[in-house]
Amino acid sequence: MKKRNIIIRLLTLAFVLGSLQLAQAEEFRKVGTSIAQFLKVGVGARALAMGGAFESVANDASTVYWNPAGITNLDRTTWTFSHEAWLVDTGHDFSALVIPMNSSSYLGLSVNSMTVNDEEITTEMDPKGTGQFWNAQGIAAGITYARRMTDRFSLGGTVKYISERIWNESATAVGVDVGTYLDTKYKGIIIGMAFTNFGNNMQLAGRDLIREFDPNEANSLNASVDVRLHTEPWPLPTSFKISTSMELMGQGDRLFQSDQSRLILAVNGTHPNDDSEKLNIGCEYAYRDMLFARGGYSRGYDLQQYAYGGGLKLNLYGQTLMLDYAFTPYGDFGNIQTFSISSGF
Repeated sequence: MKKRNIIIRLLTLAFVLGSLQLAQAEEFRKVGTSIAQFLKVGVGARALAMGGAFESVANDASTVYWNPAGITNLDRTTWTFSHEAWLVDTGHDFSALVIPMNSSSYLGLSVNSMTVNDEEITTEMDPKGTGQFWNAQGIAAGITYARRMTDRFSLGGTVKYISERIWNESATAVGVDVGTYLDTKYKGIIIGMAFTNFGNNMQLAGRDLIREFDPNEANSLNASVDVRLHTEPWPLPTSFKISTSMELMGQGDRLFQSDQSRLILAVNGTHPNDDSEKLNIGCEYAYRDMLFARGGYSRGYDLQQYAYGGGLKLNLYGQTLMLDYAFTPYGDFGNIQTFSISSGF
């Protein structure tokens, strides 16, 4: 009973400190000071339905995005794919494959992309359209390696190639994610940390930045020369995340014992380099490890606050098939629905 009271007090203290930190951080924000913003859009319907509080849960293939150390929780080759029609007619897709190499080493491959559909170009001279179309795309392809250092602690990292293109202009960079995963083996408490998108700056370049320039307009005999417009380099959206989760209900050493039900509560704190601090809280209820209900709450975001979702897990001839769904309201921008499918074999 005494240990249970201590845990409840620690969780309460974490919520209070997180709220105070966010209240102070709202005084100053650095929005618009980094590039490749698609890297900040979360992936996987399961994690998104939990409000993005996933770094310490980290036990499916989407964890290569959230916390690369978490792939050591997978005991079989696992694949996942998720899709969502994101804001203002953009599409967001994510796919990952995790392969256990042996009992302590794990390999992951992932592709994260966001696309903007074709849109006709308008100018001052042609406000109804020029007949040309522009589009945009951001893509990050990564390779992840994680190792189980002990039966409680895992360490993982991802190296990814990042590319962003807007019509004929593009920029590239190499980014690195590093994560840790600690299973305390006490009451289902897990601590996860992740440092994501650390890498070199990105600078847009392309043929549309070439302009003609006349260095001496007074002389009609000289020829114009080609000049290139200068664009500023911008850093990647680096962030540091710390997360704690607790399995409140389940089998073994849990606060509430149950053979058929499982309940997880997770709390995340995020410190980004281009915005104020964020707080994410999520929960997942599982019945017979087959039916899942999830909910999440986020603070520190302009539009995102609540998230909901569920899932269904099927066992088919020794393989597992997971279907997940997430629903996230975004105010005047409408609602975002995310669908994911995962398979273990």
